[in-house]
Amino acid sequence: MSNPEGWLEHTVQVKVERPIADIWQLWSDLEQMPHWMKWVKSVHISPEQPELSSWTLGTDAFNFTWRSRIAKQIHHQIIQWESIEGLPNRGAIRFYDQYPETIVKLTVAYAIPGIIGQVMDRLFLGQLVESTLQADLDRFRNYAISKI
Repeated sequence: MSNPEGWLEHTVQVKVERPIADIWQLWSDLEQMPHWMKWVKSVHISPEQPELSSWTLGTDAFNFTWRSRIAKQIHHQIIQWESIEGLPNRGAIRFYDQYPETIVKLTVAYAIPGIIGQVMDRLFLGQLVESTLQADLDRFRNYAISKI
């Protein structure tokens, strides 16, 4: 994924002690993400166009919404997305088979206008986002182990 000016990108990964088919099945059911993604409040897949989804991210104090589309999906390898309206973001979740384990690698990019976003990212936002994403993947690992 290229990283145009103004886009901030973060990558985290986790090893899950389960086979890739099981991990793929859990992750590819996007509506289940609020079980392990702390700030994701809801995901709704369009019944007419399953590659489109509506997302709500937030806490009690704030909410962001966006619509997203799956840009690329290769079974047991990658799900790549991009927002098509609302909060500008994109990313990919990659799966690496190391039977009987699976490496799950999440890359998320988001746009914050101009130099303000870059300064915020360097000062605190980047660390906050990466630590939150890592905690989300750790929760995913625990969720997967308990469900499979």
